[in-house]
Amino acid sequence: MAIEEIKDRIGETMARLKSRPAVSFEFFPPKDEAMERTLWQSIERLAPLRPRFVSVTYGADGSTRTRTHNVVTRIQQATSLTAAPHLTCVGASKEEVLDIARNYWAHGIRHIVALRGDPPQGSGGKYVPHPNGFAYAVDLVKGLMSVADFEISVATYPEKHPESPSEEFELENLKAKIDAGADRAITQFFFDPDVFLRFRDRCLAAGITAPIVPGILPITRFPQMLRMAQRCGASVPQWLVDRFDGLDDDVETRRMIAASVAIEQVQHLQKHGVEEFHFYTLNRAELTYAICHTLGVRPQAGNATLEAAS
Repeated sequence: MAIEEIKDRIGETMARLKSRPAVSFEFFPPKDEAMERTLWQSIERLAPLRPRFVSVTYGADGSTRTRTHNVVTRIQQATSLTAAPHLTCVGASKEEVLDIARNYWAHGIRHIVALRGDPPQGSGGKYVPHPNGFAYAVDLVKGLMSVADFEISVATYPEKHPESPSEEFELENLKAKIDAGADRAITQFFFDPDVFLRFRDRCLAAGITAPIVPGILPITRFPQMLRMAQRCGASVPQWLVDRFDGLDDDVETRRMIAASVAIEQVQHLQKHGVEEFHFYTLNRAELTYAICHTLGVRPQAGNATLEAAS
């Protein structure tokens, strides 16, 4: 092979690596042994893709606090992945929340996803701040910054939070969280790529320059997704309903449709300059792995390992 041809191939390889987008994955604490096996199998499958971080959710009323801590510390200690626990304002005083943050720091955890949190069950769906707690995510971010130099991700809603009075309020709230010390914002899931792109433009116009990372939800079960979308205010286009129509009992076709929908979505975003994606895996690896493969996110030499998965 000629020297010039070798140089060309090296250049092509370097260009592909440079264009490789960053990814991160969200998991939730398992409720039983079967779900725990699925979780760690999924982490093992996705770890070689070298995500920027993997986040672990936290129950609205603190009900998964111990399970979240166990999953996060195991990821941090048994793998080369960066674990990022969710931490919320709900159900705990300021000092209790900050004690949790201090404990995470002591365990080597440097990244936290700071959220207001959803109202606990039995509250009638109305959020009421803890009398001695952080009222909102912006207050939590400030509190975390007083503990240590955490990397902090926060949430945002491209179609606005169901409780936000306006799109302008959503942007003001996001800017306040960034100004308080947050490093990036991860969006709630959406299905129309233009919804995200318009939101990104509004963020820039509002002076928000921190990364806005699109949250991608591969659809594993359509009825479950509809319930989630209703709760968080995400619109579901009619074309998406039509694609899944009649597939309730056809798992294989449903999986193929789900993969094609998400791949179309991320490729459209990538063409418009999006270089980072956050995947809501629902503790399943198959669809997320396939979507990442299409993006060019593939196992590399010196992959992350999961020593404690077996």
